Amino acid sequence: MPSPYQEFLEKARARFHANREKKRSGNFVLTRHAEFKMRQYALSEQKVRGVIRNPRRIEEGIAKDTVAVMQPVSPKRDAKGVETWKQEIWVMFQKKANKNDLPGAIGRVRIISAWRYPGVSPKRNPIPDDILLELEREDILEE
Repeated sequence: MPSPYQEFLEKARARFHANREKKRSGNFVLTRHAEFKMRQYALSEQKVRGVIRNPRRIEEGIAKDTVAVMQPVSPKRDAKGVETWKQEIWVMFQKKANKNDLPGAIGRVRIISAWRYPGVSPKRNPIPDDILLELEREDILEE
C-alpha cells in the first residue's frame, strides 16, 4: 500500500504532465507560453487565429524560423482618410509543412507567443537606409 506521500507525488506528476501537453486546435498548436500570454493580454484563441489568417503586417520573427504578424485593434479613419489605431495584436509562430500539403495550404502552425502592443509599433528594416543608399551609389558607379 503506497504511503500518503507517494500518492501525493503520483498526483503531482500526473498534473505536471497534463499541463505540459500542448493544446491542439486543428492545424494550430499552442505552446504553454502562448497560452500564458493569451491569458495575460486577454486574447482568445479565435482572435489569435484571425490575426494569423488575416494579418495587416508580416515581419520576420526574432526567433529562428519564425514569423510575426500584426493586426490593429479598432482602426479608425480621420477626415483625410488616414487610418490610425491605439493598439496592435502581434502573434509569433512557426509554420510546419505536412508531407501531403498542397501548395498554398496553411499546414501546421505552432503558435509561440501572442501579445498586445500599445500604440503603433515601428516597422523593422534589417538594412538601415544609409547603407541602402551607399549600395545604390556603388551600383551607379560600377555601371
